[in-house]
Amino acid sequence: MPKTRRKADLPVKTCATCGRPFTWRKKWAKVWDEVRYCSERCRRERKPAGQSA
Repeated sequence: MPKTRRKADLPVKTCATCGRPFTWRKKWAKVWDEVRYCSERCRRERKPAGQSA
């Protein structure tokens, strides 16, 4: 059997919208390099390209 990974050992990224850290999820396994947002809400609230605050 494969060795179990602890949650603390999983990769972490920072959300592009809210700036909070989020950890790897199994459903993101194949697209982890493309994941930028911690949640669907943050993805919807992102600022369009070329628009400043």
